[in-house]
Amino acid sequence: MLSDRRSFLEKMSQIGALSLLPLSASQAAAGAAEEKNHFVAGPYLQNLGPNEVTIMWITHKNAFSWLEYGAGTYTSKREFGYSNGLIEANNRINKITLTDLKPGTEHKYKIVSTDVLGYKGSKVEFGETISSAMFGFKTPAENEDEFKMVVFNDIHDRPQIIPQLLYRHGYTGNTRDYDFVVFNGDCFDWVTEEQQMVDHLIKPCVDIFATEFPFILTQGNHECRGSFSRHISGYYAYPENKYYYAFTRGPVRFVVLDSGEDKTDDSVEYGGLSAFDRYREAQGKWLEKEVQSADFKNADFRIVLIHISPYHSGDWHGPMHCQQVFGPILNKAKIDLQLSGHTHRYMTHEPDTTHNYPIMIGGGPLEGKRTLIKLHATRKQLDVKMIRDDGEVVGKFLLPKKGKA
Repeated sequence: MLSDRRSFLEKMSQIGALSLLPLSASQAAAGAAEEKNHFVAGPYLQNLGPNEVTIMWITHKNAFSWLEYGAGTYTSKREFGYSNGLIEANNRINKITLTDLKPGTEHKYKIVSTDVLGYKGSKVEFGETISSAMFGFKTPAENEDEFKMVVFNDIHDRPQIIPQLLYRHGYTGNTRDYDFVVFNGDCFDWVTEEQQMVDHLIKPCVDIFATEFPFILTQGNHECRGSFSRHISGYYAYPENKYYYAFTRGPVRFVVLDSGEDKTDDSVEYGGLSAFDRYREAQGKWLEKEVQSADFKNADFRIVLIHISPYHSGDWHGPMHCQQVFGPILNKAKIDLQLSGHTHRYMTHEPDTTHNYPIMIGGGPLEGKRTLIKLHATRKQLDVKMIRDDGEVVGKFLLPKKGKA
């Protein structure tokens, strides 16, 4: 209900003040005691398709975890993760994929985890079991004719932006205006620990939508920074564990590219531990194959998601190298739309002599510059609007179908 969303926003505004209050002696003592196992975050959905979904969650302690699920109202099935013949156990980050699901069907599920206390020879010692409430999701139809999505970018460790923009502009009346959510890079400044990812992205998503609707995190240049940056991929479900990939949703073929850092590989900020030129060149070879694939050519529409646009992003090394490596391929591929961020200046760019497809770049994290991009895709057209946090539409495209690539 609308009143519930207003109440949530009021509570969010109080979080900063509450965090400044000192701990009482009893709170400090309780914190010092060993905590029982609990769900740190989740469940949250990834890669929802007509026949499959990946469900993730994080436990406080190492555990053996599984899903109980089923179509309709029953959870008669059980699934766990496994690798090289061994069932996943004694771990905290759970990533379980359900396959052979029926398209266009409601499914129920809950997550279950049992403490793994230790090993004595071949015997495993188990502890307490915890389980979640029941959640649900719906698989898209096999030949889905339309869908809606929303796109954030450049949140930069300001998690309050997620509920604020979603509750203000992600609804029509009391109905959600999205089937999935994209975070198009720079959700963080410097990624330093798990708790930062949980508090600033995963948990806000779980609290609002991610138990029912999936989200995507594309890598921005700030996800490349910080002591924990090399662990990010473990917390999300990326195809083949790569940040660049393609997928089809209804009438759209999405191509996700990783623009990498905006600076040169030898920049002092990264201690000589960057190889983004080589990485972008590898993506270019993959992209050449993708745009020749049947899935790409036969799609009604083709959308590129990339944090730093190869065009209109300044003349730093990163965007210029993206332009050099990706630009010629994309210009030959009949791209319908590119969605980006990075500049912190919301802008739309019509096709021109450098790129023959429209580009929409979202705004930055400060109030008055934050944007939510809303896309409604049908078999006939792409309806794209960029909405500033105050509700004003600051960019839009209405793109008719132009045929196969």
